[in-house]
Amino acid sequence: MIELMRTNDAVLISFVEALMRDAEIACFVADQNMSIMEGSIGILGRRVMVDAEELERARQLLVDAGIEAEIKRD
Repeated sequence: MIELMRTNDAVLISFVEALMRDAEIACFVADQNMSIMEGSIGILGRRVMVDAEELERARQLLVDAGIEAEIKRD
């Protein structure tokens, strides 16, 4: 899987998960449980991961949703 975006904004992650689900693109949120390790202060970003084959389509969904600034650039 390839990192699509990284953020510590839980609402944004939920929105992106919904976009991916509606487009039938499998995604995985990595580092969700890191808040336990960091003491729940929110400094570690969570990563939204998608299959390499779906990366461009997933990026386009974020652009279409107006959140292209969140896309991880290589």
